[in-house]
Amino acid sequence: MEQHTGCLIAGGGPAGIMLGLLLARAGIEVTVAEKHGDFLRDFRGDTVHASTLQLLGELGLEDRFQAIPHADLADYRLPIGNHRSIVLGDFSRLPAPYDHISLAPQWDLLSLLADAAAEEPGFTLLMNTEVLSPVVDHGRVIGARIRSAGQESVIMADLTVACDGRNSDLRATAGMVPEEYPVPYDVWWFRLPRTETERANELPTLLPTIKPPDIMLAMSHQDYYQIAYLARKGSEQRLRDEGIDSFRRRITRLRPDLADRVGQLTSMDDLPILDVRMNRLRRWHRPGLLCIGDAAHAMSPSGGVGVNLAIQDAVAAARYLAEPLRQHWVTDHDLDQVRRRRLFPTVFLQSGQRLLHTTIYEPALAGLPGGFDLAILVLRLLPWLSGPVGRLIAIGPRPESAPDFARSDAHRDGAELLG
Repeated sequence: MEQHTGCLIAGGGPAGIMLGLLLARAGIEVTVAEKHGDFLRDFRGDTVHASTLQLLGELGLEDRFQAIPHADLADYRLPIGNHRSIVLGDFSRLPAPYDHISLAPQWDLLSLLADAAAEEPGFTLLMNTEVLSPVVDHGRVIGARIRSAGQESVIMADLTVACDGRNSDLRATAGMVPEEYPVPYDVWWFRLPRTETERANELPTLLPTIKPPDIMLAMSHQDYYQIAYLARKGSEQRLRDEGIDSFRRRITRLRPDLADRVGQLTSMDDLPILDVRMNRLRRWHRPGLLCIGDAAHAMSPSGGVGVNLAIQDAVAAARYLAEPLRQHWVTDHDLDQVRRRRLFPTVFLQSGQRLLHTTIYEPALAGLPGGFDLAILVLRLLPWLSGPVGRLIAIGPRPESAPDFARSDAHRDGAELLG
């Protein structure tokens, strides 16, 4: 069985769903294939950055976003002892109303985008549909083989886009191999509830805690903390062998205020672990196929920038490729324009993450004092730095605005992003 579409997108994550929505608003027939039956994932980032919030406004989706559960963060803090902290990134200095980042369950954000895309006549979302491998004709990708409900078929497309994550099957079967960069840690994810007192008296924030050799990041949602425990790569089996009681003690050492609820962690088997990768393709395309988001450049969780970067990739791809897709012919030049547009922010942010890894995370995981204390000293001496750092985290380098063809009627004036 063979189907046809203008653009076939593998993966229903932030890059895939956003690209599908934008292209559908351009009048392109687009099909998004998501291998899972829902958007519920353990490893999906929940940060919605200021540039993404403005993008949602430009698309006329701001009211829908406000209706989903979320918490707005005015800053990113570092603890300095005795229940005190210092501001690393100050988002409140950004132009209102996008003077914050939000924490929202990613499945809610993806559902919002998918519902908006479904309102466009050319958009199709196929759940429980795995993209297996590209279909190639005379060196050009002309679609992909898919599997759904145990049955295999083919979707032919003018363009196929890999948005299927850091372990992209489509990228691998197309013979595209990224360059890998070392990452010193993996991440164990879990949640613990926030008490009524904490919800009433604590402003939501992102708060890392480092007590070598343990590192933890707590993100304040409305009713719970989403917590990332960073462990040295290669230590998974040792932590599992030590058992859940030992893990609870690690968390309590980092955050004594959570001692009254770590008992809710009942088994190491219940704690998802993310194999953190950082890599980048040298070439993001081959004829008829484009990789964006984590399929083109896997990011570490440092700074929480991966989701925002993937969404910005999708916006740039839609802007450059909508017209070629209307003409039913996308050239290598068209595809490479996306890479050239997005290469600088990708390299810039990955370089920053690698610097954080070598100066802060590696020494701390080895049980040594390091750059964390130096960062606090610098912020104490130069507190104004929290403004530029906040802008870098919340907006990032080279933010993208929605193309005119995708904007809501109230936002078709081409306003520049965040000044």
